[in-house]
Amino acid sequence: MSTRPDPALAPRLDLVEDLHGHPVADPYRWLEDPADPRTQAWAADQDRYAGEVLAGLPARAAFAERLGELVRSGAVGIPVWRAGRAFSTRRDPGQEHAVLRVREADGTQRVLVDPMALDAAGTTTLDAWSPSWEGTRLAYQVSVGGDEESLLHVLDVATGEVLDGPVDRCRYSPVAWLPGGEELFYVRRLAPDQVPAGEEQFHRRVFRHRVGADPATDVLVHGEGLDPTNYYGVRTSADGRWLVVSASAGTAPRDDVWVADLAGDGELRPLQVGVDAQTSAWVARDGRLWLFTDRDAPRGRLAVADPTDPDSWAPGRWRDVVPESDGAVLSDVALVDAPDGGHRVLAVHAVDATDRLSVWAADGSGRLSDVAVPPGSVAGVSAPPEGGTTAWVGFTDYATPPSVLVWDAARPAELVPWEQAPVAGAVPPVVVTETHATSADGTPVHLFVLSTEAAPSGPRPTVLYGYGGFNVPLTPGYSAQALAWVAAGGVWAVANLRGGSEHGEEWHRAGMRERKQNVFDDFAAAGEHLVAQGWTTPGQLGVFGGSNGGLLVGTTTTQRPDLVAAVVCSAPLLDMVRYELFGLGRTWNDEYGTAADPEELGWLLGYSPYHHVVEGTAYPAVLFTTFESDTRVDPLHARKLAAALQHATSSAAPVVLRREVAVGHGARAVSRTVGLAADQLAFLAAETGLTPR
Repeated sequence: MSTRPDPALAPRLDLVEDLHGHPVADPYRWLEDPADPRTQAWAADQDRYAGEVLAGLPARAAFAERLGELVRSGAVGIPVWRAGRAFSTRRDPGQEHAVLRVREADGTQRVLVDPMALDAAGTTTLDAWSPSWEGTRLAYQVSVGGDEESLLHVLDVATGEVLDGPVDRCRYSPVAWLPGGEELFYVRRLAPDQVPAGEEQFHRRVFRHRVGADPATDVLVHGEGLDPTNYYGVRTSADGRWLVVSASAGTAPRDDVWVADLAGDGELRPLQVGVDAQTSAWVARDGRLWLFTDRDAPRGRLAVADPTDPDSWAPGRWRDVVPESDGAVLSDVALVDAPDGGHRVLAVHAVDATDRLSVWAADGSGRLSDVAVPPGSVAGVSAPPEGGTTAWVGFTDYATPPSVLVWDAARPAELVPWEQAPVAGAVPPVVVTETHATSADGTPVHLFVLSTEAAPSGPRPTVLYGYGGFNVPLTPGYSAQALAWVAAGGVWAVANLRGGSEHGEEWHRAGMRERKQNVFDDFAAAGEHLVAQGWTTPGQLGVFGGSNGGLLVGTTTTQRPDLVAAVVCSAPLLDMVRYELFGLGRTWNDEYGTAADPEELGWLLGYSPYHHVVEGTAYPAVLFTTFESDTRVDPLHARKLAAALQHATSSAAPVVLRREVAVGHGARAVSRTVGLAADQLAFLAAETGLTPR
């Protein structure tokens, strides 16, 4: 951009604290308080500035039109089967939110939960749902205004009548039904008056609840005296005999697991406690205890034990059904019946972030065959708990909206369509090229490059996207933003950085805590690789990330301002010294480290973007996008870094803070998605020189 209206610069405090011997400046501490009149006045001026900058973006209307078609492409969820009924979500073009449906045995379908019917403003989202074993009742959770504070309800599937709820404080609560649909296990936070001030988002407990009863009468099952940041999982067996409870402190990559025989004494006995590994356990219809674990297998394995024999729970006695694979990461499994008796396991493995399907003998005798699946991502596999030879497979790639395929053990080499997501407009042609960059320490970093050509014919405006944290993989998936950018003549690249799960738990841990700098080095290497290969130039390169990915691009801004021309930093973490004090930050200290520890504070100060702004540096153009109802990552992070960059930069490139109200960190209405994405892409286009075709 050649001109820009100047924002009002935020006043700076002369605030320097001594933290474990480190002098730590915090000139914009006052921007942490949204109720401070100074913050409100500054934010109002930022709104004016953002409005002027974004309204003047020449490509915005073109991107909004294309995104209006591509974002409104439909999406179909994997069915969950219960006694002949299939429950699944579907969003059609023109719908703001997906609806939850039930498909009866005769093929007829009915809508059970429609967020727009609950709230015509579109600010209510469906967070989670779980049908009873008989398929007669449905527990579902909704939240309003982006706060993700889920309210639990139960409805009668046949009539649609709401039988129970709302039950509050159920954020991130799993639900496990007992047979008959009269009782369920769930997770609920303690009431605010029962916990210390400032800890209202923690202190979860597992309860047993009778449908229709006052939640105050629920039976406490587990959690008393344990870590207040614990998240809990609950699972029951279809016969109601077995209960499995798991606990992880925040997002730590380890969990404790207990198993109870509800037909016996009901006591929760430890399966895995105090072990640095993750294990998901359940008792299937074959009566065995199934264990999906990275214990002694960082790329994952599937094993079995005997739930009635606690001695068999010792890891040395687990029997592998799908052993750890060399070079492939196990991500999901489904148990199906074999046509000739016995059982089969349909397994999903990822190689360089692209999924494969294979069939294994459930008795542990080995791999039986592979299933041809198009290059892309298997979003999950599902099979009816009561048995059958069929499994349903969720699938997507960069040009295919989430759809469902079906696999049958009687025809093990085939995948056939089950339900295809509709597309509102023409999906532009895209060529996906896979390549590898080399990080600073020599580690290869895989990239997907999306373009209209298989090799660069000359440098073009390019967006590099990344995440690199919390064991989250970036696998191929339908992306309206990527498609719109490529259709406009640009290049879109996705980097599989350390910190994700693309290569298993070791890959994750190579990008967390004291090794977090590896993630930023990987991302910089990916950008340099795109330049070296001729896809782009630093003057045409933009970077894009949100949440932990916002930390990624925020760090790129301060560490490598020479490498990029534009940055879109969405719902970011940026002040890594004080991140634990706000939102859900305390639950992430196993991923990043804690400022309360002198050594770990040193890790955080080593890269914290807010603390590495240098006055007089020519910073790239930056667009911060924040959501005022975000209860995960507080918008204060973006406020503080935006103020710091506006004060420090010596370049004419704009630093813009775009705020949005009544939405949060997670799901949102389609129309809001279009508006946000159009602003983001138009900003990147203006700063990298892309003129949409």
